[in-house]
Amino acid sequence: MGKTADLTAVQKAIIDTLKREGKTQKEISERIGCSQSAVSRHLSGKSVGRKKCGKKRCTTRRGDRTLRKIVEKDRFQTLGDLRKQWTESGVETSRATVHRRVLLNQKQRQKRLTWATEKQHWTVAQWSKVLFSDESKFCMSFGNQGARVWRKTGEKEMPKCLKSSVKYPQSVMVWGAMSAAGVGPLCFIKGRVNAASYQEILEHFMLPSAEKLYGDEDFVFQHDLAPAHSAKTTGKWFTDHGITVLNWPANSPDLNPIENLWDIVKRKLRDARPNTLDELKAAIEASWASITPQQCHRLIASMPRRIEAVISAK
Repeated sequence: MGKTADLTAVQKAIIDTLKREGKTQKEISERIGCSQSAVSRHLSGKSVGRKKCGKKRCTTRRGDRTLRKIVEKDRFQTLGDLRKQWTESGVETSRATVHRRVLLNQKQRQKRLTWATEKQHWTVAQWSKVLFSDESKFCMSFGNQGARVWRKTGEKEMPKCLKSSVKYPQSVMVWGAMSAAGVGPLCFIKGRVNAASYQEILEHFMLPSAEKLYGDEDFVFQHDLAPAHSAKTTGKWFTDHGITVLNWPANSPDLNPIENLWDIVKRKLRDARPNTLDELKAAIEASWASITPQQCHRLIASMPRRIEAVISAK
């Protein structure tokens, strides 16, 4: 019989977490789908993996050129459409790979890899200490943010990258936060978000979220690299409040579990079909409030797998 596959970084992290929760080796092995002996070897420190040589790049340069040609034919295709056509051309891959190949340049990929390498040994318990946050736009078209256009710098005014649309659709911008313990209160944003208004959101919504989800326990705050977030005055606000901010790679919504919660809310809005802005806000709040701590914990538990995906894609 051939040698079974080594435990992945995700499986090892789950084993460590479940052991701290008092689970038996048998329960752990059944939970993650491996043998009890593999769990025992890992916990005893006797597990010896194969010599690591890194995962091969899942696409070739030629395949990447094919994807670029597919994108240039129609800049408004969805990731699903792009993946389907790329697969038909002979390149079998995931939506996440399509996302990386289209949106990220080499410098950004390297920064993501460096960040993921630094975080690859974080346990689920460590990720549970992170308060994730994000803004999202909700339109009256039942959560649809409009067509995405795939373009490079300097192609903004190209006719093939432009598409007619409703000029001023009714919409609301929302800020929210979540952790493994659940979600915090939503903030409906009026106008543009600058450093000053963002700090008001932090004061009146982020701090209450932290109080609700962590109480007196320490936590680490996450946000992306939007200008209002990375402003010097915002950095001083965090310093003055004694809050640690998680370093975050650019163009990485796939690493933020709160994006999955926005998707849940938008799917529910399609069923609610609000007709006015007040109805839209009420539906958003109701959908957000229906998100359970169990859902949030499962998303936080997926962080080691997200990290592993970035490292494997190198």
